[in-house]
Formats: sequence, C-alpha cells, structure tokens
Amino acid sequence: MTDFYKRILDNNKKWVEDQLAIDPEYFNDLSKGQNPPLLWIGCSDSRVPANEIIGAKPGEVFVHRNIANLVIHTDMNLLSVLDYAVNALKVKHIIVCGHYGCGGVKAAMGNESIGIIDNWIRHIKDLFRIHQEELLAIQDDEQRFNRLVELNVIEQVYDLAKTSIVQNAWKTGQKLNLHGWVYGLNSGYVTDLNVNFSCDKDLDEVFKLDF
Repeated sequence: MTDFYKRILDNNKKWVEDQLAIDPEYFNDLSKGQNPPLLWIGCSDSRVPANEIIGAKPGEVFVHRNIANLVIHTDMNLLSVLDYAVNALKVKHIIVCGHYGCGGVKAAMGNESIGIIDNWIRHIKDLFRIHQEELLAIQDDEQRFNRLVELNVIEQVYDLAKTSIVQNAWKTGQKLNLHGWVYGLNSGYVTDLNVNFSCDKDLDEVFKLDF
C-alpha cells in the first residue's frame, strides 16, 4: 500500500470523526435524501472543486464534470444528469463553470494530437473558428487563451438553454436559472460572465439564441 493511498483512507476516517464530533446525526441526516438547489457543470480539473469554491456543504450541489465543461447534446451522461437535476431534484440554478488555464481549451488552440480527447475538444476548435476574428485580433497569447475560456462557457450556457430538458421546464413555468462563471486558479475568485437565462425570457428568443 502506497503512502498516498494509506493517507487518503486515514483522511476519510478523520473527516468522519470530525463531522460526528460536530453533529452525531450528520450522516444519518445526509442519508435520508438530497434536495440541492444547484446543478454545477464544471471541468474535471482537480484544482476546481465545486463545493469548496462556493463554500457549499454535502447535499447542496449536484455535480457533473467533464473535460472543459462542455454541454454536448449527444452526451447521454450530461443529459441524464441534467434531466435528473431538473425533473427529479427540481434544482433552481444551473451554473456552467469554466476556469482560466483550462487544459482542454488550451489543447483546442493548438494542432498537436493528444489522443481520444481530440474528438471531444473538436467542439472548442469549432468555437475558435466561429470567433477567430475576435480571437486573432488579441495580440497577447494569455489574453487570447482567457477569452476563449470565457467564450466556451458562454457557448455552453447557450447550448444548455436550447436543450429540450431546459426548454420543457421553462414551458411549464419551472423556476430554473442558468448562469456562466469562470474560476480563477490564481485568485480563487469566480467571475460571473453575465450570461444568465430564466423562464422569464421569451422561449422563442431563447431557442434562437446565438452570439
């Protein structure tokens, strides 16, 4: 058994003991069910832990993560999570959260093949093509990279708004709000990109969204 593996098992025991010291019924209460107000769609990057970033407790955030926080309409994993969050858990908010320094976005900006992920980040390459005039006008490489991270989040929120799951929820008047954030690895702060949608927006307008 490696030192790392043993340490994480020990950490689990300590965490359980710490929680029980605060509240002896903590795990009994947690096991009775969940009612999270938020679905978090984020990047798989190990440096972007959803709960910790927003100071949320277990049971408060339903989470889906993938490389570069993409919302792809053929991704049954994403759609299954979204359907359960919206129709069973009745979440009130969905946040798509990207992060500056995203490796998936960075890879999409280059031409080097790095394996099967090439097929996944094809969606970001298409996004770069659509916005190449704006992006190529940015002289600084880091600023161009950051802007593509932001555009990627905005695109995913728009795609989220166009899913049949979200559209049907809005048609029935469900209070569901969509948001786009970017997390700063070097600061810890999130930036709200002000791409926010709710059932209050005209549904035909939402369905035709483009940017």
